[in-house]
Amino acid sequence: MNIVVLCGGISTEREISLRTSTKVSNALRSIGHHVVMIDIFFGEEEMPSFDNSIDFSQKADEYRAKDNLITDELIEKTGLFGKNVLEICKKSDIVFIGLHGKNGEDGKVQAAFDKEGIKYTGSDSKSSAIAMSKAETKAVVAPHILMPKGIVLNKGDKEYIIKAPCVIKPSNGGSSLGVMIVKTEEEFGKALEEDFKFDDTVLVEEFIEGRELTQAVIDGVAYPPVEICPDEDEWYDYINKYNGKTTEICPAQIPESVLAEMSEKSVKFGNLVGLSVYYRIDYLLTKDGTLYALEANSLPGMTDTSLVPQEAAAVGINYPDLCEKIIEISLRKYN
Repeated sequence: MNIVVLCGGISTEREISLRTSTKVSNALRSIGHHVVMIDIFFGEEEMPSFDNSIDFSQKADEYRAKDNLITDELIEKTGLFGKNVLEICKKSDIVFIGLHGKNGEDGKVQAAFDKEGIKYTGSDSKSSAIAMSKAETKAVVAPHILMPKGIVLNKGDKEYIIKAPCVIKPSNGGSSLGVMIVKTEEEFGKALEEDFKFDDTVLVEEFIEGRELTQAVIDGVAYPPVEICPDEDEWYDYINKYNGKTTEICPAQIPESVLAEMSEKSVKFGNLVGLSVYYRIDYLLTKDGTLYALEANSLPGMTDTSLVPQEAAAVGINYPDLCEKIIEISLRKYN
């Protein structure tokens, strides 16, 4: 097949997208597909071709070299798609969306592709938009699945009551960027100001001490979960997540009863939000065995250190076959 791997973009997770897309592109080529990897924001001056001659790692470095060119003025001028992006996507059999965060994981690209008749991997625009917003996800899921108690604060709010310790996180974001554990009420104001740099809406939740777990769902089937044990600091922040400073145990060593509960909740969580193809749900497991669902990731990372490939490997699915499986499941939406 002719496949476009869509990468880069303007979100705070741009670098993770480049890593994901490079690995996906190489994997798809290795099993016989013709692949074009293109930055959704910068695009290409000349129309790319599916000739399989591009060095994807070199291409990713070329896109990284343009990071400092991303300005508000250029974003306003360029819009959602850079030059020749839509054109090459229309020539593909399917687009593998390797984007994370804003203008990629939030449903905008999916909605544009639906309008243009372009096939793509992953969930649809509506479910992607809900999953991208932690506040909206909580509103949909919390009545049905146990989640930490919390409140939503908007930029400019003057009156609110918080109780430390608590967790503060941007409503729209991923890769744990902007997520902070606030231990005292004095720290809260500074943390809130910092998080409003990421998003105009912030979620404040009760702090729950527990084991960090995550579980992928692929084609409606819950996979063996991963336990995440950060080696530094106290939790799975951006640095620990992508720089190998964690111990990740897959399958997680948890009781069968907890595994069964988690698997049921992961599938139900996805159904409530409307997610499909593949996604990941994050959890906290307390000492007394209480399982709290935290959030959904509609386009999980596919880097060298990402969790979904680990879960797939635990059931005997290697990385190229995982990419192929995601494409096959996605194409079913259009039959």
